[in-house]
Amino acid sequence: MTDFVFETTPRIICRPGASAGLGTLARDLGVTRLFLVTDQGLVRAGLLEPVLAAIGEAGIAATVFSDVLADPPEESVLAAVERAREAGVDGVVGFGGGSSLDTAKLVALLAGSPQPLPEIYGIGLAKGKRLPLIQVPTTAGTGSEVTPIAIVTTPSHEKKGVVSPQLYPDLALLDGTLTLGLPAHVTAMTGVDAMVHAIEAFTSRHKKNPVSDALALKALELLHANIRTAIINGGDVAARSAMLQGSLLAGMAFANAPVGAVHALAYPLGGHYGVPHGLSNSLVLAPVIAFNRPAADRPYAQLAEAMLPGRRFTDPEEGADAFVAAIRALLADMPYAHRLSEVGVRREDLPMLARDAMNVQRLLVNNPRDVAYEDALAMYEAAY
Repeated sequence: MTDFVFETTPRIICRPGASAGLGTLARDLGVTRLFLVTDQGLVRAGLLEPVLAAIGEAGIAATVFSDVLADPPEESVLAAVERAREAGVDGVVGFGGGSSLDTAKLVALLAGSPQPLPEIYGIGLAKGKRLPLIQVPTTAGTGSEVTPIAIVTTPSHEKKGVVSPQLYPDLALLDGTLTLGLPAHVTAMTGVDAMVHAIEAFTSRHKKNPVSDALALKALELLHANIRTAIINGGDVAARSAMLQGSLLAGMAFANAPVGAVHALAYPLGGHYGVPHGLSNSLVLAPVIAFNRPAADRPYAQLAEAMLPGRRFTDPEEGADAFVAAIRALLADMPYAHRLSEVGVRREDLPMLARDAMNVQRLLVNNPRDVAYEDALAMYEAAY
């Protein structure tokens, strides 16, 4: 493919300790009254204190919204928007995992350009300008700091997305030291999430291009090489920083070459059972990869070469076998549940989950192989 469009966050800073300059960076964007979006876990961990001190030293007033929930419900997002409007803020910082970053995107948009949230679910429906926005990820997983997507859980337990170029932040700030306190299971779940982004971007049927391909391959190389170290030795700053970079590159890739069936099957698990997004992806990853094999041996062989330095595969089938084996070995090492039955999913609910997954056509159309309801049900059965 020679004709394509590639978009991403215009400025990225990746350096251990970079969060100490957050106040100055916000001031450079013209911010005087900052709205910081985060969650209670980070407040309890004490990560906010030095960041708020740096903001104060730059002469910026800060309002903190720390009630972000996982897989943010619509009502939680709207509560944050209302708080930002009441505070009269002129800039937003997302500080945390994907839920905080996604909430911050919507706060920056809706506080600056009021519009009903349910009316902008979909692609390109958001209107108006947003407030200045800085994203500071504290997990290496979602890549939300470089995507134009915010995922919300609706009152009917559906996962819906707002997709718009306005959601790209002005700045992504990656500081590996902020991820040092992540528990092993969170490191694992978010790391596999980032790997799925790279895999699905590389195999996407739509908008796949040379830039997204290069980013996806490098992302998978970094993530696979460092995830076990980051899990076992959470204080390894080099491994933590490499995971953040891998997550970033994977985010840049799938923001332009969108994800497929893994995410489509994962969303109902989060919506109905509250399974964390990274874990949901992990639980269905192996069955989806197996299903896609007839249409994806060649890209899977290329992904295997990224994951297995020094290996080269002239036979795509052999390379795909190596890719599947490497993924299965990695998943077996992850310190969390490995089957749907282990996270409270009831077997009798699998048909309902398959029906819900089929409603996520915006993602299924990107999958390298067409997915019918019977296919989705069979993949859930394989994951059970």
